[in-house]
Amino acid sequence: MNKKLIVAIAAILALAAVLTGVYFLFREKPVEGSKNITIEVVDSKGASTVYKLKTDAQFLRQAIEETEGLEVIGTESDYGLMVSTVNGETADFSVDASYWGFYVNGEYCNYGIDTQPVEDGDAFQIIYSK
Repeated sequence: MNKKLIVAIAAILALAAVLTGVYFLFREKPVEGSKNITIEVVDSKGASTVYKLKTDAQFLRQAIEETEGLEVIGTESDYGLMVSTVNGETADFSVDASYWGFYVNGEYCNYGIDTQPVEDGDAFQIIYSK
């Protein structure tokens, strides 16, 4: 029975190593250099504010932090910043199932804002959602 347990653990570790390698091989990589992007914030009433910026940021969080007039507050976690408040408006899922959704070029972001790559011409949206 000990041999089976050892073989099972070794197989799980090998699979984890392979999956980690595949992730690092195929994940989106940040783009260096200057980029022109837009960040649109849509609040709970549907009002839209668009920020246009030129940035060297490689990831969305860096671009957000550089954007004058855009304030994002949240809690740090193992997965990066978990955004709760944008421009003074708080979304609280535990109260009314609301949250801030992040989109890039019309598609839901596949990554958190700390690891979402920024490319020239990207159009990001931060949308209050229920």
